[in-house]
Amino acid sequence: MSAAHISTHEESSRPEGFTLLELVQAICEVTSDDREVVATVRHMLRSGRVRLIGNFRSQHDLILR
Repeated sequence: MSAAHISTHEESSRPEGFTLLELVQAICEVTSDDREVVATVRHMLRSGRVRLIGNFRSQHDLILR
């Protein structure tokens, strides 16, 4: 299973862990536009707000294209 870690501005010892599916589902609660979902995930990855681990970690460059 792969996960995404969400960074917060608060100082914490460990970031929260979510699966990529959970992240996408959370974004889908706000918008039904698939393009906006993809753009939001890409933005979160590029900004460092989300970091992929597990299965998708090595796919990071492919996802950001």
